[in-house]
Amino acid sequence: MKLRNLMTTDVLTINPDASLKEAARRMMGARVSGLPVTNDDGELVGIISEADFVNAEADRRKEKSALLLRFLDKDEVPSEEQLVADVMTEKVITLDPETDHPVAARLMKTAGVKRIPVVEDGRLVGLVSRTDVLKAFARPDSEILSEIEDRLMREILWIDPGRVNVTCIDGNITLAGRLETRSDATLLEELTRRLDGVVSVASGLTWIADNTKLEMVGRPPGVPRRTI
Repeated sequence: MKLRNLMTTDVLTINPDASLKEAARRMMGARVSGLPVTNDDGELVGIISEADFVNAEADRRKEKSALLLRFLDKDEVPSEEQLVADVMTEKVITLDPETDHPVAARLMKTAGVKRIPVVEDGRLVGLVSRTDVLKAFARPDSEILSEIEDRLMREILWIDPGRVNVTCIDGNITLAGRLETRSDATLLEELTRRLDGVVSVASGLTWIADNTKLEMVGRPPGVPRRTI
């Protein structure tokens, strides 16, 4: 399933010129641990998370004495207010809305993130989370069976569903039966494996003819002998 069909499009964002206090208010109000940062044109320029707040506070305390010394001989008092742009993470992992959900799942696991901004032409169009991705794996078994029999077998491969016994338990598929050709069995297995919600495929399919091998026992009639 494409992320376009899974992602959340009503995304809470914040401007890079907003204060950290405003970012904190929005995050606490929405009960989220991070916010995409977008400019006035809707372009994604960064992301701010709870970790950025922690790092900002640690840096502030570490540099406090140095700041006081810097302004010791001045009448002005330095402002401690920081902007989102000061602490946000600028290098953000993003995905295209046409990305398949398994790709997003693998990226989340590899990068150790819970959500990824979805960007199209530089503009933020959505946000995909682990929960969104899991929706694709939570399809009812009856819906998966219907897609295998009606779409894969009848519409795509032109296979009589009566020739194949298909069972589905929690997304785990078992295929059994005897088809005309080996390529039909291979295609059915591979296409089933790619369906949304399918966890595993165990195939016990057999075939009448192995059309994946072409054996030439002699020179076909009418083909002249090659001479060197």
